[in-house]
Amino acid sequence: MPEGDTVWRTARRLHQVFAGEPLTRCDLRWPELATIDFSEQRTLEVASRGKHLLHRLDSGWTIHSHLRMDGQWRIEPPDTRANANTRALLATSQWTALGQRLGMLDVVRTADEHTLVGHLGPDVLGPDWNPAVAAGNIAAAGYLDDATIGGALLDQRNLAGVGTLYAAETLFLERLNPWLPPSELPDAARLAIVERAHRLLDTGRQHAVQSTTGSRRRGENTWAHGRSGRPCRRCGG
Repeated sequence: MPEGDTVWRTARRLHQVFAGEPLTRCDLRWPELATIDFSEQRTLEVASRGKHLLHRLDSGWTIHSHLRMDGQWRIEPPDTRANANTRALLATSQWTALGQRLGMLDVVRTADEHTLVGHLGPDVLGPDWNPAVAAGNIAAAGYLDDATIGGALLDQRNLAGVGTLYAAETLFLERLNPWLPPSELPDAARLAIVERAHRLLDTGRQHAVQSTTGSRRRGENTWAHGRSGRPCRRCGG
């Protein structure tokens, strides 16, 4: 599943294409949305909220999407047509955006976006980012049965935007076992974890290739993620 930095970059690109422009085509290929047409309505902004995308229109409606495991938004020339993988097509006079293999697609009043994303914790890359609140959420989660610090980092209700890559890299860099119960960690350690995650994603959103090691060469860009059974980059063990 794409990490929060990838979703943030997707939102930024869609915003660059659509902000202030009227839609010339709108084809939502989702059963309960198929009759909705927002053509001629202007885009106010496209924003990310954790791993969610919010395309806000001047009519007071929001098109919400989530990429899940395999989804993506592709920017194509204006005359591009939908294909078998297209779940949403939005176009201006200059560009077409294809929502391919989307995991979620909804239309809600912008004032009601909280019904879709209100359960999320502070967005690691959003204006609401608050490390103290995120660390507190992880502390509270630590008292649930079978809670692990790895699982708490991935729970979007605690903090929004961290996926498996950044969870693994954060805990490796903080030298913490991902199966450790959050309740066993001191407050300072939980705060350091969420602050580390924020730094990693904040750096990652500036580049097309994610890296936590400083190298963007293929096979050299992570410390732990995707390297099961291979020698540790730090100690060689």
